[in-house]
Amino acid sequence: MSTKTPVLNDAAEQLQPHLYNYLLSVSLQEPEILTQLRQETAQHPEGDMQVSPDQGQFMAFLVQLMLAKKVLEIGTFTGYSTVWIALALPNDGTVITCDVSQEDTEIARRYWQAAGVLHKIDLRLAPALKTLNQLLSDGQAETFDFVFIDADKVEYRDYYEKSLKLIRRGGLIAIDNVFWCGRVIDPDFDDDECTIAIRDLNQFLHHDPRVVISLIAIADGLTLAIKR
Repeated sequence: MSTKTPVLNDAAEQLQPHLYNYLLSVSLQEPEILTQLRQETAQHPEGDMQVSPDQGQFMAFLVQLMLAKKVLEIGTFTGYSTVWIALALPNDGTVITCDVSQEDTEIARRYWQAAGVLHKIDLRLAPALKTLNQLLSDGQAETFDFVFIDADKVEYRDYYEKSLKLIRRGGLIAIDNVFWCGRVIDPDFDDDECTIAIRDLNQFLHHDPRVVISLIAIADGLTLAIKR
């Protein structure tokens, strides 16, 4: 694999750094507890997996706009996006969030407690596909309002297909990292399995008659898919 720096999309180039900082200065309404979590996560060896603050706020905006009550999150990490979503839910709302890391989700639990949203969060520590299959076996098909996919990229297509069964009609699936730091348009990554998986999913979604899509140029690219 080439070590060439991935090509950035035009939107990202235009918003780094001065315009992006301006965007945050006039629009970000991040609670202090989330700022603390974001800063702690930045010290994590894989801190670059964290969603950006404007993306977290945008997803919370969508959850609130659609009056969602039941959310599925595939990929928890340190729980930053989980808190944004949980804060946007009503008091009786629920986020089922999937991860395999005990260590990372211990950080998440601390902040869920501090943010006062622990009662809304159902953490499933297991491979995500196992959890998704269990939800389907439990009769939870078409019961979720919103799904956020941000985990193993090679499994993205499988996550999407399971999510499409779990989401209700009119529900929204949000798929993260669909630009993959520009690798999706960089021929130097033609042999990279994660890049191939994301390219293939992007092409598939473009022609999937089961959904209406919009790819948003926020952070590392976010595809929104409404189930018909």
